[in-house]
Amino acid sequence: MTRYRIESDSMGELQVPEDASYGAQTQRAILNFPVSGLSMPRSFLNALGLVKQSCARANRDLGAMDDAVCNAIVAVCDDVINGALDDQFPVDIFQTGSGTSTNMNANEVIAHLASQRASIAVHPNDHVNMSQSSNDVIPSCIHVSAAVSCLYDLIPSLEHLHTIIEKKAETVAGVVTTGRTHLMDAMPVTLAQELSGWSAQVASGIARIKHASEGMQQLAIGGTAVGTGINAAEEFGHRVCHYLSKETDIDFTPAGNRFELMSSQDAAVALSGQLKTLAVSLMKIANDLRWMNSGPLAGIGEIALPALQPGSSIMPGKVNPVIPESVAMVCARVIGNDAAITIAGQSGNFQLNVMLPLIAYDLLQSIDILSSASRLLADKAIEGFSVNHDRINEALAKNPILVTALNREIGYELGAKIAKQAYAEGRAVIDVASELTDLSVEQLQRILSPAELTKGGVQR
Repeated sequence: MTRYRIESDSMGELQVPEDASYGAQTQRAILNFPVSGLSMPRSFLNALGLVKQSCARANRDLGAMDDAVCNAIVAVCDDVINGALDDQFPVDIFQTGSGTSTNMNANEVIAHLASQRASIAVHPNDHVNMSQSSNDVIPSCIHVSAAVSCLYDLIPSLEHLHTIIEKKAETVAGVVTTGRTHLMDAMPVTLAQELSGWSAQVASGIARIKHASEGMQQLAIGGTAVGTGINAAEEFGHRVCHYLSKETDIDFTPAGNRFELMSSQDAAVALSGQLKTLAVSLMKIANDLRWMNSGPLAGIGEIALPALQPGSSIMPGKVNPVIPESVAMVCARVIGNDAAITIAGQSGNFQLNVMLPLIAYDLLQSIDILSSASRLLADKAIEGFSVNHDRINEALAKNPILVTALNREIGYELGAKIAKQAYAEGRAVIDVASELTDLSVEQLQRILSPAELTKGGVQR
């Protein structure tokens, strides 16, 4: 049976599990919000530990906290940062919109353990929360966690994906295939050209996310309750940012206007928008791979993705494009998260946004799953796909749209006639064109060369 101890807060006494490091306010939140079973993600708790630790150091530097209390808080924060206390943060994300329950959860856990370990009295509000409010701590943690996750997880994953695409493009540089518009045959391209489009999409995504991440480097800390900075020294925010920058190697600065960062979450909305754009890009790449791999007999079948697992519980031998499918589902989730973050971003009422926990969870989930999906796409799909040269060459030889290259020689109308006849008879365009035009076979071979047509310009 669970054993309990009695804890109290401003609302009275409450039973708390005996082995829990949190106190009454956290227990009230557990009882009040049995909604989803989802708690704050690891990256947010890491940021929460960093912020609380930096606040303690700033208060010590400013003469508001003695060394013993500061050191005790800092030591426990190390455990929050490294994940040793994650099981002590059970509060549901669908809680009070300011995230006060999560802030007090941290304050109680840190104070309880700091008091135990240092044999001194550390108070959750008077010490751990000194010079702070949930209203500036939680927005700051959103910014810190997102900036750290983008810099150290997402951007390296995207750079890896970009590198793998570029390397794969080099290996297929000489492969000419049928281009497609509207899913219909079009003028030829090389596989390297196709992949260059993917590469450029990823590179653009990296640049956009880097730019949006810069907005997350400004912090609301020091604004306390409503942005005025009540109960905090004027230099407090600067000192906190100094320590956060030192710990993360990211240049965090106090907000130019703390009222903006506490009453709105525009920077988070902007970053989410770029994550959504990246998701759109990755879904395009994933779907291209699915189409190119389709078949192997009744589809396009230009490439074969690595076979990773049986594809059916009833159809023996079936193998499916599971990695592109997984990536596409990740992208769908990120697009959905962006919609939720957009709505949440509108929920700033006067001096505070009141959907902060939802923004934190969805934003960090998007960053996390995009990081994982990018590496999966690179390592388990793009790097290892093989090219079906026979299938590509067969389709390319019969592509009636090659006749486009003859437009300047024979005109659009005759070209359309040749294309239709070649398609209807299942013959190569060059054979039909040699019958219906005055051009020599040598001229036709030169003008209709698929490899030359991938270079653009007029073929003479």
